[in-house]
This record gives sequence, structure tokens and C-alpha cells, in this order.
Amino acid sequence: MFAAIGFTGKEALRKEIIIFAAMKKVIFSDLGTTPYKQTWDYQESLLQKNVAIKAAGRDIANEGGVAAQTIDHLLFTEHNPVYTLGKNGKPANVLLDEDSLAKKGIEYFHVNRGGDITFHGPEQLVGYPILDLEHYKTDLGWYMRSLEQVILNTLADYGITGERSPGETGVWLDASVKGRERKICAMGIRCSRWVTMHGFALNINTDLSYFNFIIPCGIQNKQVTSISKELGRAIPMDEVKGLIRKHFEEVFDTQLV
Repeated sequence: MFAAIGFTGKEALRKEIIIFAAMKKVIFSDLGTTPYKQTWDYQESLLQKNVAIKAAGRDIANEGGVAAQTIDHLLFTEHNPVYTLGKNGKPANVLLDEDSLAKKGIEYFHVNRGGDITFHGPEQLVGYPILDLEHYKTDLGWYMRSLEQVILNTLADYGITGERSPGETGVWLDASVKGRERKICAMGIRCSRWVTMHGFALNINTDLSYFNFIIPCGIQNKQVTSISKELGRAIPMDEVKGLIRKHFEEVFDTQLV
């Protein structure tokens, strides 16, 4: 397209790459219901691919060439029942031993994200953005607040007032009312060379009894809730997915493709 306006060869290709990067497109995939480890490995492969592209790109740029661009992804999934413990989490926050976990059909993984213990399972929407923050803003605080904002905006569509809780990640209801604090969306990430993985877990119609066997996020004396519990009715998963996609595009000023 640039040849028509006077750019040719390497210069035209460089201009096209600049324009594509400015559009900030994100490849969206709904993976359906997946085993946790399979999706963790898939995230890791996407992250490592982008990290390798960035490392090679510096060398190519230093030689005056045109480097390949990293590719952003947003993955949606529901997991089979699983507890995941963050890299600095405390195993004591899992209240069941291995035999009890196996009898209940719950998997357990110690993972490389931030945060402590959480649960993933059916009717909970898990979102994994694999984003190169150099396309957005190289600030992890900004990134976490932006993820939270996506969820806050989605909850508002259902008339639910979500809040942030000072010093804690994720989205809460009645965060400042002692004894009524309840978490509706957990968050934890990993970042390498400004490429992210892991993300958020929003309770929609989730069976909250699974949280009785852990100390969620390592936080004592605080409850967990879901959209369906707050509204007293089942919520269509596809409806929530559509709203989150819409608000993700708005908050991150991007386009899901």
C-alpha cells in the first residue's frame, strides 16, 4: 500500500509494521473447557515465542533490518476443578491433603504467577491476556488496574458495584465494609520482558463450595461471591464473555480479532 504513495522496499515494509503495531490488534481464542496444565503450557509457549521475537528483533534492528512483531493474545477458558498456588503463596492455605483432593477430583498446581491460592472450575470465566506491554504501557500497576477496570465495567452492566481493595488485587464487593467484603474476581500475573501471562478469574455461576477448602488468596475472614449469587439467577456465560470482550477493547484501546 505504501508503494502507491512513494515508499518502496524495506522502507515501505517498516512503515507497514509501524501502522500494524499502532492498531494494537489482539488475537482472541475461546478454548472452551480445558485441563489447567494444558492451558498453562500453551500460555507459556505464546509468551516464550514473543520473548524470542523481541530478543531477535533487537539484533535485527541493530543491523538495520525490519524485525518481526510480537503477537498479542487473549484466551478465554473454563477449567476443570483445580487449585493453583502462586509462586510466593503458602501451601498451608490449601486445607485438604493430596488424598482428599484426589477423592474430590480437584487438581493442584504450584504455578509461576503472583498471588496466593485460588480455585478455577466450571462456570468461572478465566481470561489469559498474553500482551506485550510495550504495545501499551510498560507499567505493571497500570496493567493490573486496567484488567480490574475491565471487570468493574462488566459488573456495572449487571448493576453490580465492584470495587478495588487497597493493597489487594482483583475485584471486590463492599471492600470497605468490615465483615461484608467479598471477592468476585481473582487476578494474578507473570511478566517476562514486558510480556504477560496468567490473568483473571471471574466467578459467574461458579460452585463456591470449592472455596471452603482453601483460604482464598491467602486472605483470612473474607468471603467469595459470584455474579449469580449476587443477582439470584443464573447468568449466560456467552453474555458475560461478550461484555468482557467489549470492555477489554475499550480499556486497552485495542481490537480483538
